[in-house]
Amino acid sequence: MKNQLELTLQSRKNLQDVLTSMDKESLLKIPKEFRNNVWWNIAHVVVTQQILVYKFGGLQMRIPDEMVAKFMKGTVPDGTATDEEIKIVSDLLIDTVDWTGQDLDAGLFKGYKAYKTSAGFYLNSLEDAISFNLYHEGLHMAAIISLRKMLKN
Repeated sequence: MKNQLELTLQSRKNLQDVLTSMDKESLLKIPKEFRNNVWWNIAHVVVTQQILVYKFGGLQMRIPDEMVAKFMKGTVPDGTATDEEIKIVSDLLIDTVDWTGQDLDAGLFKGYKAYKTSAGFYLNSLEDAISFNLYHEGLHMAAIISLRKMLKN
């Protein structure tokens, strides 16, 4: 799982670069062909990792419940983000991966509540969740690339 976390960390650094290089107006803009924006996609991957790994792994999620409610699967952007929220998510992109590694090393994860994703994958273990999370983040990076392309047109 260490290799998967290293891959996740690199993915998160790429997302952090996107988040910190775009102006707020562009982060929040939803092109006509889309249902969400770059900001929502980035915050959503943080929330999803916490649900898949921590919640189903039997541990308390390390992010605020309000963030989960705002960016979990099935939500849509509300068109707002404060500079403070953007900074918090930027930090959480890296911190949540670091915390996962620390909590794995400390042996805090004891079990896993099986879960079937909306993509049809069955997650039966923490290893499954961490692997699926990489796939999930890749899908959202692809969406972000498409959104950025649309914003330039």
